[in-house]
Amino acid sequence: MAAEHHATLSSLAMPALLQAEQLKKHYGSVHALDGVDFTVEPGITGLLGANGAGKSTALKLFLGLISPTGGRALFEGVDVSQAPESRQRIGYMPEHDSLPNNMDAIEFLSYMAQLSGLPRHDARVRAADTLRHAGLEEERYRPLGDYSTGMKQRVKLAQALVHDPSLILLDEPTAGLDPMGRQQMLDLVEHIGHEFGISVVLSSHLMHDVERTCDRVIVLDGGRVSREGSVAGFTEETTTLAIQVTEQSDAFIEELRRRNLAPRTEGESIVVENITDADYDTIRDAIVTSGALLYSMAPRQHSLTELFRDDPAAAAALSDDVPAAAGGSGGPS
Repeated sequence: MAAEHHATLSSLAMPALLQAEQLKKHYGSVHALDGVDFTVEPGITGLLGANGAGKSTALKLFLGLISPTGGRALFEGVDVSQAPESRQRIGYMPEHDSLPNNMDAIEFLSYMAQLSGLPRHDARVRAADTLRHAGLEEERYRPLGDYSTGMKQRVKLAQALVHDPSLILLDEPTAGLDPMGRQQMLDLVEHIGHEFGISVVLSSHLMHDVERTCDRVIVLDGGRVSREGSVAGFTEETTTLAIQVTEQSDAFIEELRRRNLAPRTEGESIVVENITDADYDTIRDAIVTSGALLYSMAPRQHSLTELFRDDPAAAAALSDDVPAAAGGSGGPS
């Protein structure tokens, strides 16, 4: 009876949001994707890889914009190459700028909404509402050619949302943005995924963007999946404790050593490794005895960077070192 019940539940299980089955895309001798298998579930998923890893190719295959050399790209269990209508529930933010400079934002988004089947009046209402959520309500009548880089990125995000999709695919959404604009864009992505309930695939070569925003990560390297899993699993707490005190730091360090701990200094932090639960009581007593004033104390976390500990070249290619872009903050220029 239990086995029959389990079988019934299995038959009713929902298919993955996206699924790659031995998915290949070759351009002559170049294997952009080389037989990858992965699934994307509801939530915010990061597609992480260096430039040329196959990220944009994967997105275009799931959109049906290009045809696979082999394998299948499935959306909710349906092969997108066999059912183009399924793509109506997917939004897409391309990496490169392809906006019509002579149109204003409200006109452009209204047109995109009408292409999705909305009547003219409803399309304009939806466009205005989407621009408001993207932080462009006050700039909706400005020509797109006058927009800053950050504002153009927000318009591209808005057009991916205007037809109310269940999934959006974002290709390098923070490209060209300065640090403030980058954080604002990531805040928007989090809001879309967690407040609106729209699933997101965020393609990026920046580890910080994925680590800060995503629930899961799929790492592509040379057209293959090298790693995948929960971001929380890759960034869980370590047994290394970082402590900052504002007074009597030398006396505090001596107290820790006297109590058989091995502290070291890193910048303004006092670091103790291999901490056990009992060591927290020892550290508390050392703070009291030394007269130090505790400012902060927290376990360090693993970082996605550690996935590439044995591959410095890959770590460098996925660096968060981003140059500031003129006008990239997303505000009016």
